[in-house]
Amino acid sequence: MNGYKNDIITKIKEFVSIESVETEALPNMPFGKGVAEALDYALGLARSFGFNAVNYDNYVGEVEWGEGSETLGILCHVDVVPAGKLSAWKYPPFTATEEDGKIFGRGTMDDKAPAIICLYAMKRLKDEGFIPKQKIKLILGCDEESGWLCMEHYKKVAKMPDYGFSPDGSFPVIHAEKGILHLKFKFPCNTFLTSMIGGERPNMVCDECMALAPTPKHSDNFKLTLLDGKKAVYTLPVNKKFANEFKLEVHADGTVVARGKSAHGSTPEKGENAILPILLYLESIDAINSEIRKIFFDDCLGLTKLSDETGSLTMCPGMIKKGFDGRDDLIELTVDIRYPCTYKVKEVLGVFDKAGLKYTVLSHQEPLYVERKNPLVKTLLSIYNDVTGKHAEPIAIGGGTYARALPLGVAFGPEPEDEVATVHEPNEYISIKCIEQTFEIYTRTIKELTR
Repeated sequence: MNGYKNDIITKIKEFVSIESVETEALPNMPFGKGVAEALDYALGLARSFGFNAVNYDNYVGEVEWGEGSETLGILCHVDVVPAGKLSAWKYPPFTATEEDGKIFGRGTMDDKAPAIICLYAMKRLKDEGFIPKQKIKLILGCDEESGWLCMEHYKKVAKMPDYGFSPDGSFPVIHAEKGILHLKFKFPCNTFLTSMIGGERPNMVCDECMALAPTPKHSDNFKLTLLDGKKAVYTLPVNKKFANEFKLEVHADGTVVARGKSAHGSTPEKGENAILPILLYLESIDAINSEIRKIFFDDCLGLTKLSDETGSLTMCPGMIKKGFDGRDDLIELTVDIRYPCTYKVKEVLGVFDKAGLKYTVLSHQEPLYVERKNPLVKTLLSIYNDVTGKHAEPIAIGGGTYARALPLGVAFGPEPEDEVATVHEPNEYISIKCIEQTFEIYTRTIKELTR
């Protein structure tokens, strides 16, 4: 890695410092200014290395190298999830701070450092005089964290590679990914609960939720005034006994706030969902019933019992709201569901149908499954084991990667087996050790697959 390490670290820091969270669309910027700037940065870097780089309408970019009848695809993304609570970060999330052998910042692991490392792996091979016998396409999507409109656009304007990998998962090699289902549920709420809001993205554990709620019915310490029998006006704060029980913050205007811990929607057990304490509090004062909690947190329908070799079904209530969009009589809940590979989506939806629940399918991605004995899996695993000296085996995950967009694809790194994953969490980081090892792995991989 000598001769490349310092440059790679510098470029990762510059890339992470671009706040490429999807925002409102602008002219010629379908995912907002920050995402467009990040794509422009990456493509500009590729051109400086002598590669051909194309920007497809700020939906997706492409870096090309080589010629051949087959095409290897390396699929990365430049967009990132929101930082969440800034107070939970040791350093500002978009300054890319280096400390103790790590670079901290949103997108360091997911997926900006891997994109830079792959680009430099191509540069290294080019500098060494390697001539690939296949065409190589490094594809840079702009909407991976939201709706994959980037991949839809790419398939309209370009040809998807024949096979490849996405450096947007973990090592050793991921041969299977669960199905991903985002659903929106609507529950009637005709009480005088004024409003509620929590969560920023379906695929993140909600780390902050707040509600403007009525005070307890049986309290002599508070005066509650009803307007039209629906909305509550406070003259004193909410009973602190209840706030302490559910670890809530209470503000003078009657707003109650719960704070949790963000995590990836595929691993909700790693976070603390702030929606749950708000629901418990509202139930305790008869502002709502227990239906939402029992279905999505207590799993009264038994969905998490669905399981196979790729793991059990997971549910992550990521977003909740009431009192918005002119609807005061409904609670909207958006849920991220990851279901095992051997199940069909109709089996999951059938459980909700049988329970009489109404929902809207916001997005759905079929599971990915590539046999362990597939040559692509075996080649990547062999390279990983050779570089690390390990004897690892392929794994399955609940996350979803661009590997699904390929006719044949798997996720391959960069998260090491021996480091704690921080994707979608506060203090996301990538270690210098991981950068060094991953650079060697990806260089060998590109060379081996296209020799």
